[in-house]
Amino acid sequence: MSQSSDLIQSAQRTIRLELEAVEGLLAHIDADFVRACEMILASKGRVVVVGMGKSGHVGNKIAATLASTGTTAFFVHPAEASHGDMGMITKDDIILALSNSGTTNEIVTLLPLIKRLGIQMIGITGNPESTLAKAAEVNLNVHVAHEACPLNLAPTSSTTAALVMGDALAVALLEARGFTAEDFAFSHPGGALGRRLLLKVENVMHSGDELPHVPRGTLLKDALMEMTRKGLGMTVILETDGRLAGVFTDGDLRRTLDRTIDIHTATIDAVMTPHGRTARPEMLAAEALKIMEDHKIGALVVVDSDDHPIGALNMHDLLRAGVM
Repeated sequence: MSQSSDLIQSAQRTIRLELEAVEGLLAHIDADFVRACEMILASKGRVVVVGMGKSGHVGNKIAATLASTGTTAFFVHPAEASHGDMGMITKDDIILALSNSGTTNEIVTLLPLIKRLGIQMIGITGNPESTLAKAAEVNLNVHVAHEACPLNLAPTSSTTAALVMGDALAVALLEARGFTAEDFAFSHPGGALGRRLLLKVENVMHSGDELPHVPRGTLLKDALMEMTRKGLGMTVILETDGRLAGVFTDGDLRRTLDRTIDIHTATIDAVMTPHGRTARPEMLAAEALKIMEDHKIGALVVVDSDDHPIGALNMHDLLRAGVM
């Protein structure tokens, strides 16, 4: 029990210290932060992130976050930069250098060359009086009073603060650029996220001969046969001019049977849902899913600009496509 209590207290102390470190950043979101954002927004090049050790790992994540949210960025290892990788950096780029001490040898070694090439630099350091902070055009202060490590040695609170500052920078730039969900999807085409944000109704709907449809006046029993043949659990009902008159689904059938209507003599007009909810082919599949969920329906008719049915889709189609 004693060991369990010690472990819990240790974890809680770590979280409290890191929370304090993050809260301390609020005071450092100032004119320097604004200037850093303006530098990146005005740049014609990329953001090149550098950092050693734990700062390097954080820098890799910051570069990835920037790149996925509209700011072209990549990570360069500062030691490798001294052995040829500086050739990856152009005069139009901006260097984002991470070092808690601001005196990391591998980064300081690069400073004369960075200055000679006229490359702008933003520092993220915990010491605004350090070599790196003073060499940078602007420094983002991520100073923390204590590491979460009880020895005050292992980078813990300081790396968390640097990571959060990087996120703050990425999100501020995202909003300034007017970056949209669709823009985000193009950076994430794989997996469920890409499917939800890129897939359109026209990519998953049933069309042509697969679309179940009958004209007004069709006997209910014949409409049921059309539903069975097409297997979508619904059928579209058409006006004489081909426009959408209504829809009849499995749910409508259950409600019809509760009314003891004779399916052999009744027409589809008497039991269909007039018009019903529709989708457009260019609509995101995720939007179609929201319509179904909001209105508690299992299928949607897809119509063109003249209200002519051109397709249909149901929850199973969206499930198979990975949209839900």
